[in-house]
Amino acid sequence: MHVSARARRITAMIGACVALAVVVAACDDKASGRGQSNGAAPAVSASAHGAVTPSTDGANPDDSGDPGSPQPSGAGSSAGKPTPSKSSTSAPPPGNTYAGRLPKFGQPPVPHRINLPEGASDPYYARIPTDQPVAFLTIDDGWIKRPEALELLRESGVKVTLFLTINAIKDNPGYFKQLRDAGADIEAHTLTHPNLKGKSYDFQKREICGSADQLGTLYGKRPTLFRPPFGDKDATTLKVAHDCGLRAGFFWKETVDKGIVRYQEGHAIQKGDIILMHFRDRFVDDFIAALQAISAAGLTPALLADYMPAA
Repeated sequence: MHVSARARRITAMIGACVALAVVVAACDDKASGRGQSNGAAPAVSASAHGAVTPSTDGANPDDSGDPGSPQPSGAGSSAGKPTPSKSSTSAPPPGNTYAGRLPKFGQPPVPHRINLPEGASDPYYARIPTDQPVAFLTIDDGWIKRPEALELLRESGVKVTLFLTINAIKDNPGYFKQLRDAGADIEAHTLTHPNLKGKSYDFQKREICGSADQLGTLYGKRPTLFRPPFGDKDATTLKVAHDCGLRAGFFWKETVDKGIVRYQEGHAIQKGDIILMHFRDRFVDDFIAALQAISAAGLTPALLADYMPAA
């Protein structure tokens, strides 16, 4: 077939353009790093493989130790550094853990000690007869030993009275030594936490005297105060406490549980009130709620033992 000179020139021009386009594309690929040699398959990015690119600042890019964890983008820059694990974050400075929740108290006043009635039985108080602006936070039993309790006592600086049950504390008596050293006073609450009311003299004596004796051995000071379990007592209970060398028994005017303060009278703590909480799971909430209620009443926490006559 005859091809005209015009057609041959057009064909030649198209071929030249195609060749020029190939050369330009090849140069462009080489400049951008996309070019491959010898027909090799295109490289897959490191993150797609799970490979970790070493950080340029020498930091370990993956604290988990898993070599398959991808390096965050921007390795070597501050934006690309991995977030520290929970164990590597700095703990709050001592003494500031509960700073935003704990009320501030000044020192309690110099206590005006009360007079105890004489007789063969101990007196029994739910409120200390005092005109001083104080209240008494008491904490019972000791079954659940939350580690936060020590920090709360240290940060708050308040004085509390612990009525401890031997069965509850015997698995870790050292826990309560720390609380004692932080300002808590340790007093008696029986051996096994039974209901004493209606029990024989010998039964009650074993529970009450035995508790005081063991606490004295454990903590270097024999208790002088007593709380019967559940607040239940009879005339025998108070006589036994007296015969065991204890000077007074205690009930309460307010209770605290799950962060809620419950009142027997009115809606505020009164001077001399005794407040009851326990060593429970919500210890932090209960402790703070009790102190907030004391503060709201314009009172300061004090120790029951400081208001008893000097021995």
